[in-house]
Amino acid sequence: MSKLRLGPIPEEKPVKLSIELQGALMRDLQDYCAVHAKMTGLGAALPPERLIPPMIERFISGDREFSKQRRRS
Repeated sequence: MSKLRLGPIPEEKPVKLSIELQGALMRDLQDYCAVHAKMTGLGAALPPERLIPPMIERFISGDREFSKQRRRS
């Protein structure tokens, strides 16, 4: 079985942010939460708001052009 890009979610003090998601994206996110829980051995799925920050962090850290431009500035 292949691994998800998102691993265990660390506990950190959150900062509030409000966003709007399209219905289809929210359903996909909820499905991802369920799969993530199954693949990481959690008893229950984490709420989407716990997964969004690590997803964004993973996306940013994997963006090579962003990293290159950030180093230049």
